Amino acid sequence: MDLDRFAADTPADDAPADGRVCVVATQPDTFERCRAGLYPSPQSYRRTRRSFEWMAFYRTAPVSAVTHYARVTDRVDQTRGGPGPMDEDDWAATIDPFSDTEAVTVFELGDLVPLDAPVGNDGTGVRGAWYCSIADLRAAETLSALAERAET
Repeated sequence: MDLDRFAADTPADDAPADGRVCVVATQPDTFERCRAGLYPSPQSYRRTRRSFEWMAFYRTAPVSAVTHYARVTDRVDQTRGGPGPMDEDDWAATIDPFSDTEAVTVFELGDLVPLDAPVGNDGTGVRGAWYCSIADLRAAETLSALAERAET
């Protein structure tokens, strides 16, 4: 279980209720990069062209739940070996297992904010990207409930 929401220095869950969110699945290596302020996505994925101010993270392990969200502070296009926030270790851990792309959009993130109540997996998890509001994230207890509110 993730204990971030109990830490004294945790950022406040004060995003505007109508803030537009992109919910994505993250493996542990990708989630650690989110903690460091970046989320890479192959440029072929539609989410790189969609409009949203926030990202929320469905963690496949160890909790199988949407546990955090963060403000998107910038989007940086990067090619493998080119200038940008990702180094070769980042590519190997977060892109190579899922895609053979040479071009990504890196979403630069603010501090991760833990949800007061994680959105638990009661089915098959998050596939692709889901779009909803901050209010939807806060109101949903399960992924099924979030899926009813979200655009997929």
